[in-house]
Amino acid sequence: MNFQKSQALFSRAEKHLVGGVNSPVRAFRSVGGNPLIIRRGSGAWIEDADGNRYIDLVGSYGPLILGHSHPTITSALNEALNNGTSFGATTEIEIKLAELVKEAFPGMDKVRFVNSGTEAVMSAIRLARGFTGRNKVIKFAGCYHGHSDFLLAQSGSGLMTFGMPTSAGVPEGTVKDTLIAKFNDIESVEAIFREHGKAVAAVVTEPVAGNMGVVVPENDFLKKVQELSHRYGALLVVDEVMSGFRKNFGGAQAEFGVEADITCLGKIIGGGLPVGAFGARAEIMDKLAPLGGVYQAGTLSGNPLAMTAGYYTLKYLQEHPQGYQHLMQMTERLETGIKKAVADAGAPVTVNRFGSMINPFFTSHHVKDFDSASTSDTAAFARFFWGLIQNGVYIPPSQFEAWFVPMIIQEDELDKIIAAVRIALND
Repeated sequence: MNFQKSQALFSRAEKHLVGGVNSPVRAFRSVGGNPLIIRRGSGAWIEDADGNRYIDLVGSYGPLILGHSHPTITSALNEALNNGTSFGATTEIEIKLAELVKEAFPGMDKVRFVNSGTEAVMSAIRLARGFTGRNKVIKFAGCYHGHSDFLLAQSGSGLMTFGMPTSAGVPEGTVKDTLIAKFNDIESVEAIFREHGKAVAAVVTEPVAGNMGVVVPENDFLKKVQELSHRYGALLVVDEVMSGFRKNFGGAQAEFGVEADITCLGKIIGGGLPVGAFGARAEIMDKLAPLGGVYQAGTLSGNPLAMTAGYYTLKYLQEHPQGYQHLMQMTERLETGIKKAVADAGAPVTVNRFGSMINPFFTSHHVKDFDSASTSDTAAFARFFWGLIQNGVYIPPSQFEAWFVPMIIQEDELDKIIAAVRIALND
């Protein structure tokens, strides 16, 4: 493949953007080489600046469950554009999207829209602290909840990719109330509650960790976390920014038999435009301004274009349950195909999956937490990444990011992915 135009454009980007990117993982530092510059997408495919085409398993890191340029979404956005791009005032479409989100998450009485998943979780934690009158927060090593200061302690995603336990510029005092437990290790949570129980405002977790790869809770872990939280008077904050709507119309919570006190959302609920949200029962949400004393605001929150893309995406998912059936069949087939290719190649690879999120870890260990994910051979992954690129498959440029299978994927495209995996494993 020729990447001449992508390389030239990235050299230009490096002069004007920090590292040539606006989000670190896009810089390809963990896989080497120059990033691809993408110019268009359609269905399950994207095309780079040189005209190379790829089946896309990144999907803008999750939002594009319906694929690129879905006609339902583009048509709705074109109509919305004719009415204006932003008002800084309430519009009917954000009310309609809130109603739809509440249908998907019955435990919510009210919703607050923001502009990113980072903002959603940051605001949810502030709300939990305001509601409980406590300061400390428990999070799990390897779980990434955005780049707010107090949550950048042993995070996953880009920080894990770069081997950074935290971030420069985060004052020690900012993270002193952030307590780190181990995912899938309930004893580590119990130990923290025994020592700090009366000071803990919330436990924040992804129901399925998606920023250290794909790590699924085991042995009723989430149920036990919920029970401990409530026993000590803390709230359970569940970050479904990534897992929401990935397996069904709703969240992963129902899959594991828990219901969050506060749920955070993003990605799919914006249909590819910047969005975030958090919601809870009324007694919690009414602590927010303008009804309560917990302040949160955003000039572009509830932007009508983002609300339009989100509403028509969720409406499509709600009205096409057969789409989820197809998506689960395709992702299960992909998982089976990768596992067979791994076995045939004799490669030390472990494949984890939740719904339409999947990730092969380049390790022989069972991956259930940050430590086991960290045993992955990132150099082997980098070779595998470029092997897929050369064979027309685009995946996240990090061992520790989930692959997202789009609902639009077809069997012939799946065959191409599995064939590319076989070649890449044997290169």
